[in-house]
Amino acid sequence: MKDIESIDFGIMSAEKLQKLAVKEIDQAEVYDADGYPVEDGVMDPALGVIDPGMTCQTCGGKIRECKGHFGLITLSKPVAHVMYAKQIRNLLRFTHVNENGNVTCLAKDLDKNLRKSNRMKEDPETGEEVPEVDLDKPYSYKIDGEEIKPDEIRERLSKIPDDIAADLGMEGARPEDLILTHVPVPPVTMRPSITLETGERSEDDITHKMVDVIRINKRLQNNIEIEAPDFIIDDLWELLQYHVATMFYNDMSSVPPARHRSGRSLKSVMERVQGKQGRFRQNLIGKRVNFSARTVISPDPNIGINEVGVPFLVAKKLSIPEKVTERNWEQVKEWMENGPDTHPGANYVYQPDGSRRRITDENLEDLLEAIEPGEGWKVERHLKDGDTVLFNRQPSLHRMSIMAHEVKVLPHRTFRLNLNVCAPYNADFDGDEMNLHVPQTEEARAEAEELMKVQEHIKSPKMGGPIVGMLQDYVSGLYLLTQPDRTLSREKAFNLLAEANEYEKELPDQEEISGREIVSIFIPDDISLTINEDDDNTVIIEDGELVEGVLDEDALGDYGGEIIQQLSIEYGSDKVAEFLNRVSRVGAIFLTKRGFSIGLDDLEVPDETTNKIRNLVEETVEDTEEIIKEYERGEMESITGKTIEETREIRVTKTLNEVFTDIGDLVRDEIDDDSSAYIMADSGARGSLQNVTTMAGLLGQNSVRDQRINRGYKDRTTSHFKKGELSPKSRGFVGSSILGGLDEVEMFFHQMSQRKALMDKSLRTKTSGYMYRRVSNSLQDLTVEEDQSVRNAQGDIVQFRAGEDGVDPQKSDRGLISTDIETR
Repeated sequence: MKDIESIDFGIMSAEKLQKLAVKEIDQAEVYDADGYPVEDGVMDPALGVIDPGMTCQTCGGKIRECKGHFGLITLSKPVAHVMYAKQIRNLLRFTHVNENGNVTCLAKDLDKNLRKSNRMKEDPETGEEVPEVDLDKPYSYKIDGEEIKPDEIRERLSKIPDDIAADLGMEGARPEDLILTHVPVPPVTMRPSITLETGERSEDDITHKMVDVIRINKRLQNNIEIEAPDFIIDDLWELLQYHVATMFYNDMSSVPPARHRSGRSLKSVMERVQGKQGRFRQNLIGKRVNFSARTVISPDPNIGINEVGVPFLVAKKLSIPEKVTERNWEQVKEWMENGPDTHPGANYVYQPDGSRRRITDENLEDLLEAIEPGEGWKVERHLKDGDTVLFNRQPSLHRMSIMAHEVKVLPHRTFRLNLNVCAPYNADFDGDEMNLHVPQTEEARAEAEELMKVQEHIKSPKMGGPIVGMLQDYVSGLYLLTQPDRTLSREKAFNLLAEANEYEKELPDQEEISGREIVSIFIPDDISLTINEDDDNTVIIEDGELVEGVLDEDALGDYGGEIIQQLSIEYGSDKVAEFLNRVSRVGAIFLTKRGFSIGLDDLEVPDETTNKIRNLVEETVEDTEEIIKEYERGEMESITGKTIEETREIRVTKTLNEVFTDIGDLVRDEIDDDSSAYIMADSGARGSLQNVTTMAGLLGQNSVRDQRINRGYKDRTTSHFKKGELSPKSRGFVGSSILGGLDEVEMFFHQMSQRKALMDKSLRTKTSGYMYRRVSNSLQDLTVEEDQSVRNAQGDIVQFRAGEDGVDPQKSDRGLISTDIETR
């Protein structure tokens, strides 16, 4: 082994290539009649071995010992390197061999001219006019309209001195090396062949291309030797250029791709390396791993936020190596006797020499006799309750997309997780799949437990507030439980706690227990805080007692969760996990016992209110038409900086939006506070009061690109309206509610705005995903040093203080840092 000091990427010269190659490859045949690789063919054993039992003729190594060796094809005529076509054109455009035989270069403003592709128009030494050079894509060149062959280009490029070549971006390489005289034959190990079920060998795409290059090269050589007509030689030369080019890159826009005999396009060297399926992204940055599982996820309110439900099927397949010691000796034997098929069992035994044996009924007795504590024996046991695993949902967009959970082995075939942990994973249960990874060493497990447990990531590094919190049914349940007049009999309160497995909690000594008192049992005694001080619902906790207010999303939810935030600051993550697990369970059980469902009755408003809504809508339409008449009479004054048309639209839209707010207030006053729709909206569990307004009141103005709908037929939106009509209905205003039903035109406009929203979502996700990939890749070498400076891999300072303020959001209170936190 040698230490690599540096890696240099550049263009390999023909001389280096000849030194690197172990032999010349010039036979188009691949295998002989007996199926052995042909000498000097592309599968020559001197280029490496891929078959068991064979040895490499170059280094004597066997399969997996020999890394492979390069061969060489000497081309009968030189060809242009397709990947450097533009550089070749620039070298021809910015240099000139003048009548004195000297090579001159356009030295003035070279960088700017190269970027703009401004060519050299006259020779700076002699003043003679320099002819135009064109690239006829992908690899043909013309000087003043006349084609110039690769051998002429090579000769001209060879005259460019090193200093001029360096100015043109060819430092450390010679310009003539861009015109190929030799082609490397990659080692056999890089392009192995496979044997099909029929016994036939199937070759790699690059091997096919190599054979094409050798075959055409030989034909060209023979035609040169017999002095064939120029047009035949030129045709074969063009064909050779095509095969060499498509070997490097087989996706050129102006050239038909080289194809397999099946019609499939061949995969070139470039396609192996670049893109999502390329070598880097598919096999190096990310790769398939052992000890991982993937299946659909489903909700389970009975497991904790730090736990994950793992199917028995998965737990029996995934294993953890356990050293055999005096302490676990009896347990190990029990696992071995259970074997691979009974949980908890064991799949393999590692012997002291490092070899691995699968446990079977036949060898079980022998293994039990041979195995001894402390002798280097290890057993690969099944995953069991309490093991630490990593859980991940893709796309992994932030740190909380992969966290550590404790295993809870359960029946059925899905991974189960607590609903409160959906937010950091952005998971839902409409068919999402997630990945489970099992750390294999003590160090990896310790690291996962300390740094990656869910409870350590309750506060988001983005904003310093909770990203894990209660949601939906939990919020609705606790909202109802903490209503001012909510009381339970002592018996019901005990049953509620018992169902939530809270047998040790004591209730106040009274017959009627309020919901707030039940919740207060779980709040630590020295927590005091006020939430939403200026709001209708001010929540006050004094010394662990909920004395005022109703618990809602602001107090308990993800992204809000003020109680969770304070618990995290005062007590740390253990207390938060305990609070979330226990209180959410109480909320869910209370809601189940009370019953909670939604129906049309929840949204019905009295006839009197319906009439008021209709009148409001009619009045608004009249007001809007008055604005339009004012515009048509030419009496409208434009808003500063806006045209008359823009002013008209701003005033109309404002009037139509105001009616939505007014009707929203009307519906809000009329809908029963016990209605499930209202409870969900008011508690923040799901939806909003605007949703209730659209269902029970009116849909309001539909917009596309933040404007009233104005496109469709010529001078009107649909054929139901007059040309040039500006009325609310003709421009997408819907005065009906979902409950009342929409007419055809209203439905059509509503669908227009919804289609736009749907398209935006899918297109934005794709674009932002790619932008995020670009940004994260560019930032991945940045680190925060001990002096709080941010530096890149070279040690250059990017920021003198991390984030400019030195605050780690995850360890702060929503980005602010208080002295008591710092002290602790």
